[in-house]
Amino acid sequence: MIPLRAAEVAAACAEETAIEATVTGLVVDSRLVEPGDLFVALHGERTDGTRFLAEARAAGAALALIARDSSVTVPGTVTEGFAIGVADPLIALGEVAAEVRRRSGAMVVAVTGSTGKTSTKDLLAALLSRVAPTVASLANQNTEIGLPLTFDRVEPETRAVVCELGMRGPGQIGYLAELCRPDVAVITGVGPVHLELLGTVEAVAAAKAEILDSLTSRGTAVVPHAEPLLAPYVEQTRARVITFGETAGADVCLVAFTGGRADFEVHGRTLQVPVTFTQHHNALNLAAALAACEGLGLPLEEVAAGAAEVTFSRWRGELIELERGGLLIADCYNANPTSMAAALRHLAAVAGSRRSVAVLGDMAELGPGGPAYHRQVGELARELGIDRVVSVGDLARDYGGIAYPDVATLLGDLDGLLQPGDAVLVKASRSVGLEAVVEAVAP
Repeated sequence: MIPLRAAEVAAACAEETAIEATVTGLVVDSRLVEPGDLFVALHGERTDGTRFLAEARAAGAALALIARDSSVTVPGTVTEGFAIGVADPLIALGEVAAEVRRRSGAMVVAVTGSTGKTSTKDLLAALLSRVAPTVASLANQNTEIGLPLTFDRVEPETRAVVCELGMRGPGQIGYLAELCRPDVAVITGVGPVHLELLGTVEAVAAAKAEILDSLTSRGTAVVPHAEPLLAPYVEQTRARVITFGETAGADVCLVAFTGGRADFEVHGRTLQVPVTFTQHHNALNLAAALAACEGLGLPLEEVAAGAAEVTFSRWRGELIELERGGLLIADCYNANPTSMAAALRHLAAVAGSRRSVAVLGDMAELGPGGPAYHRQVGELARELGIDRVVSVGDLARDYGGIAYPDVATLLGDLDGLLQPGDAVLVKASRSVGLEAVVEAVAP
């Protein structure tokens, strides 16, 4: 992390301190403390981080932020010369990260969207790494805790940062965007997600569009071409707008995608990009990533070479070869109607002469419309000619096929459901736990 003195940490949190210390890292788990770290004692559902101040200090933490009104009593010998009291450690965590952002000269890209944001983040990290020392969000570090921890890895020499912004409700993306203050803000798409909290897809669009409010007139908004749900927000932004897609009129347009190559039209010129992935939806994610690089003013021919070196995050369309020519598509990190449809189309495209099997679990947080969305996915599977559908969960029964109430029950029958040489898709919302099926099929 870019080093901060204790006084600078305190000032970022609108506090004062006489402590003389310099912090070089940011951590919220006392078990991960390294010498020089700033330990932020968060209050969780199960415990209070303040309980672990002594352990953090013993491990070499240089400074701690604690809640002034913590219910945990800590001996003065632990806090003296070590801890700064703040109103809310979670807010303070974000304020420290924002201070690191202010001190960094790196270009920052923030990515959100109903689907594809993690894969787009992975692609951007690969592209930007071709031209600059790059830091990108790890795993699911896309929350009010995870995003600040991304800035823990930002060093003085870092020249590019890719932040993934997730959400659970209105206002969260706006808050995260204010922390990272992106030069380029990417919205990968808008679809039926988080409907239990937001109610309508229109409300989802409004929540995703919060990322645009953080842009200045020198920034760039990257959005899907001709997306009507985003149109009102795109019209209001002060920033430059670059669109992506696969229809005429998109600034970065996917015009062809075959095994090993994706072709794009970018402002009238053709860009041929070698790729190692086979998913059509990742070709569109690459279009969004290229549009972001265009917004940063980078040479696309140079950064595009990074697409062939991308490593996608685990369980997000991961392709695993099985015995006798079989194939497993491990896409069980999350699911919604849009991503489920894309995954089924990918299964149908790559299955070839193999028998296609879709092991599909519940799609969570869809609200009252959940059963209808599940029925639509089942209808698509039948239209695509998927040979066998295996459903896991109560809502998943509406997919049709062979139904199981839970993963444990399915695992007991798995050997009888799959055959050597099958092409198998495993996809569901994270809460279903279908990663256990992936580990059973490809241990």
